[in-house]
Amino acid sequence: MPLSAILTQAFNFFRNNISQLAFLFVPILFVQVGIQLWLSLEISAADFENPQFGTSHMVAMMVLLLVFSFLIAALTLFLEIRSQGHSPSNGLILKTSLNFVPALLLAGVFSGLAVLAPVFILLAVNPTLGIIGLVGSIYLFARLAFVNFMVVVERLTPMEAIKRSFSFSGPIAFKTILVLLLYIPLSLFGGMLAQLTQLGGMPTQLIGEVIVAFFGLFVNVALFRLYMVSRPTPDSPGNIQNEE
Repeated sequence: MPLSAILTQAFNFFRNNISQLAFLFVPILFVQVGIQLWLSLEISAADFENPQFGTSHMVAMMVLLLVFSFLIAALTLFLEIRSQGHSPSNGLILKTSLNFVPALLLAGVFSGLAVLAPVFILLAVNPTLGIIGLVGSIYLFARLAFVNFMVVVERLTPMEAIKRSFSFSGPIAFKTILVLLLYIPLSLFGGMLAQLTQLGGMPTQLIGEVIVAFFGLFVNVALFRLYMVSRPTPDSPGNIQNEE
């Protein structure tokens, strides 16, 4: 299927389900973005000659990872159930998503280390090799972009999900990279919005960041559609392609 058709179907799904997506994920995004903003303020206010990383920062990082894993679990589960033609309640989605948080957390840590490894290794060898390491990391990021689907949809363990994502994404690596490139205009828009919202103080900045993060969920929807059409099994009758 052409990438344009995949993006069109993902857009139609996002548009048709935007109300439920907002009710489900905006509250979670407020928590996630709030923690991120607090950590960024702490880092900007730190003494770079003698940085202090205390218990509160460690706790915030752990909570942030848990919240993000919960968000991804809920979004993936929502996409899976809706792709089967069902209309799940928000409570059911959130409750069931908790079962996948530990596996997604481990899979995210392992895949994140794998993605960052080329950059750090090549930078340690020679700083000029950092560009090559960055390219390698972007490629690995694309190859491991389906890990959460493997955990939630296919019920694989973290290590099995990483292996499966890497083998599954081989034939569609280029399409996956193109979908992930959607983060670039979103990041540019987010940067411009951040400059505007800074004038209104922290509450306004928080709202602006949440808006950008919410529309960033579209990339996950597009990846899920790419995943569905690339699976060896046929799509179910209620797949998101019918959300038009």
